[in-house]
Amino acid sequence: MKLKNKIIWITGASSGIGKSLAILLSSQNTKLILSSRNESLLNDVKKNCFNEKNIKILPLDLENYKNFNKIVEKAISLFGSVDVLVNNGGISQRSLAADTSIEVDERIMKINYLGTVALTKALLPHFIENKKGTFVVTTSIVGKIGTPLRSTYAASKHALHGFFDSLRAEVFDKNIKVTIVCPGFVTTNVSKNALTGDGTPQNKMDNATAKGIHPDKFAKLMVKAIEKEKEEVYIAGAKEKLGVYAKRFYPKLLSKMIRKLSVT
Repeated sequence: MKLKNKIIWITGASSGIGKSLAILLSSQNTKLILSSRNESLLNDVKKNCFNEKNIKILPLDLENYKNFNKIVEKAISLFGSVDVLVNNGGISQRSLAADTSIEVDERIMKINYLGTVALTKALLPHFIENKKGTFVVTTSIVGKIGTPLRSTYAASKHALHGFFDSLRAEVFDKNIKVTIVCPGFVTTNVSKNALTGDGTPQNKMDNATAKGIHPDKFAKLMVKAIEKEKEEVYIAGAKEKLGVYAKRFYPKLLSKMIRKLSVT
C-alpha cells in the first residue's frame, strides 16, 4: 500500500512521533487530519508541513471518549472519507506501582486504551462500508515486556495488543488492515509529560529517552512498516528488541535483566 493520495488521520499529532509523521506524510501528497488536545500546537505543526491546504485540524481529547461518533462524523466530512487512522496519542508513567494512586491508573487506561479503542470503534463502520481501511496503533516495547516504573502504562499497551490482534482477525475478510508499531526509546517529551504516582507530570527528560531514536528517523521507519502492511513492527534499539525475544524464549533470563535495567 502506498500512502500517496491517502486521507490519514493522526492522533497525538502535536509533538513527538505524531508531529514528525505529519511533516513527513505531508511531503508525500497525502491529505492529513491532525488531532490532539492542544489546538495551538497543532496549528504550529501545520505551519511546518508541506501543502497546508491538504491539512485539517481536529482537536480531540482521548480521555473524553464518549462523544467520538460526532468527532468521526466531523473527520469524515473534512475530506469526504478517511483511509488510515494512526492511533498515536497517549501518556506515559514514571512511578512504582506501590506509589501510584488508582486515579492515575484509571486516567492512563482511559487515555491509552479506552480512548484509542473508542475512536477505532467509532471509525470502524466507515471502513466496513468502504470495504477498505487501515488502523495503525502506536504501542510500545513495554506492550510486550513490562519494566519498572511503567506498571499501568505497560498494562495499557499490552491491552492494545490484545484488542488490535483480535480486531485484525475479525476484519481481515473486509479488507481492513491493522499495523501495531512498538517504539523503544524515542527522543520526545514522553518522559517529561509522564504521570507520577500522584498524577503530576514528571517534568524532566529521562536519560534513556534523551539517547533514543530521533522522531524524524522513527517516522520514516513507521511509514515503511505501514506501506508494507506489517502486522507488528519493533522500532527500537538493539537492547530493547533483544528484550522482546528474550521474553519469548528465555523469560527467566529477561526477568533478571529487567531488574538491573536503567529505564529512566
